[in-house]
Amino acid sequence: MNGAAGGTSRAARTRNPCQAREVLGIVGDKWSLLVVRDLSQGPRRFTELKRAVDGISQRMLTVTLRGLERDGILTRTVRNVMPPHVSYELTPMGRTLREATMPLLEWSITHLPHIDAARAAYDARPDTPTA
Repeated sequence: MNGAAGGTSRAARTRNPCQAREVLGIVGDKWSLLVVRDLSQGPRRFTELKRAVDGISQRMLTVTLRGLERDGILTRTVRNVMPPHVSYELTPMGRTLREATMPLLEWSITHLPHIDAARAAYDARPDTPTA
């Protein structure tokens, strides 16, 4: 007997569920989700990602790409040409992340005008707490 129940290993069953916070923190930040969204269209070069992800700095894009690569969400491919050609592409796990987060991104886009209106109304109230 392999100690698995329903395909789940003993180690996976005994992990602290709060460890999910680490993964959620990594993939749940706004830059990671926007990069994953853009990579769902296929491999992209750094400059293409920089143009596509509005507001991200070069440094933050570099940090985000390294983190996603480290976590197995994307792969980085270097082609030895002059100048070197570096591209990024979602892994199979990265594609499942895209599928899982697509509804959240769509919800965000759909409701952004309502959120902006609610914030403006809240900020205009005379009794709005300052902190």
